[in-house]
Amino acid sequence: MSKFLTALFLLIAHSGITQSITGLTSATPESVGVSSSRLARIDKNINEWVSKGYLNGGVALIVKNGKVVYHKGFGFDDPGKTKPIRTDAIFRIASQTKAVTSVAAMILYEEGKLLLDDPVSKYIPEFEKQTVLDKFDEKDSSYTTVPAKSEITIRQLLTHTSGIAYAQIGSKESNAIYYRANITAGLGVERGRLLKDDIKRLGKLPLFHQPGEKWTYGLNSDVLGYVVEVVSGMSLDAFFRTRIFEPLGMKDTYFYVPPEKHNRIVTLYQEVDGKMVPAAASINQNGVFLTNYPQSNGTYFSGGAGLSSTAIDYAIFLQMMLNGGKYNGKQILSKHTVRMMTMNQIGDVDFGDNKFGLGFGIVTEKGSRVGPAPVGSFEWGGAFSTLYWADPKEKIIGIYYRQMWGGLHWEEADIFKVLVYQSMMD
Repeated sequence: MSKFLTALFLLIAHSGITQSITGLTSATPESVGVSSSRLARIDKNINEWVSKGYLNGGVALIVKNGKVVYHKGFGFDDPGKTKPIRTDAIFRIASQTKAVTSVAAMILYEEGKLLLDDPVSKYIPEFEKQTVLDKFDEKDSSYTTVPAKSEITIRQLLTHTSGIAYAQIGSKESNAIYYRANITAGLGVERGRLLKDDIKRLGKLPLFHQPGEKWTYGLNSDVLGYVVEVVSGMSLDAFFRTRIFEPLGMKDTYFYVPPEKHNRIVTLYQEVDGKMVPAAASINQNGVFLTNYPQSNGTYFSGGAGLSSTAIDYAIFLQMMLNGGKYNGKQILSKHTVRMMTMNQIGDVDFGDNKFGLGFGIVTEKGSRVGPAPVGSFEWGGAFSTLYWADPKEKIIGIYYRQMWGGLHWEEADIFKVLVYQSMMD
């Protein structure tokens, strides 16, 4: 997971955000200053990765100036290599859900229904009088705590500075403490389980550092998702659908994919003995998660990891952000809220060479020296090997979707980014 996070740290500067209101349309690469011959290098590299067995299949998409100039599927969805990957394939996008949950919270912020520095306990009383982990005994997972110096806030959920950690994929301490309390990472949970029950239980558990003092990747967006439910009076699923997906025309993004689209859900793979094989029906990762969760009729809406989507749907979401909150005539957020979301919101808190906004990793001047994306780009990805970034300066969106569990060949994401930028000729 650490290599994944290292590959994903980026920042946004707000200059360059435009107010285009038209929807995504296809265009020839040269019409927006992109070289077709240089784009062919992407084909060559991804096809090589498929032939070497680094991935079974995937989808790559590039948008420049609001125009789709590259959108291709590579490889196959089945081990027998008889079913080519479609460009409209539906992928488990896991932590890419976090950005959508962040937008949902900021919609409520714009409506005056919450403030960013409100204590979370104002909406979820179980988060009152929290404690912070002091000592942990690895032998039996027992621990001691000290009182939290302050209450955690909505802003700290958005920036992952609350002290809430991750279950299943976190530290040995958080994995053990959350496992004992039956807290999961929000993926592939059994039917009948509800977000509100887990979040209320989470509120009684210790934080892993004092609020605001560190950046810790954790279940912050899941808590934020429940705040959205409490404040809006709607399930997170319904809020996403009516306030974001339907207005934007995102027709293939779901917590649980409808049966008529199950044939488009890509197979999840994992590496076993050096070979890529379909993932087992359940994976034991400090607790079990069910890998076929997009095909179930579930009841748990994880704001941190639950969505599945297509490359083009997520490009629409990112184009809305690049447009200053507007897409195809629909104003989801104001440009001022987009500015807030895409600037440093963690001050001097350590985040490597980069910083973090309200739901996005953001590239600083220092961070921009390690890759081609300039200052002002924002990015994240998902644990099943999906990646996105958006670059307001060059007006570029890049998406590279694979479907693998286990953090295999993360260098492909860096190479793909290089291949995108080397194709830009204007």
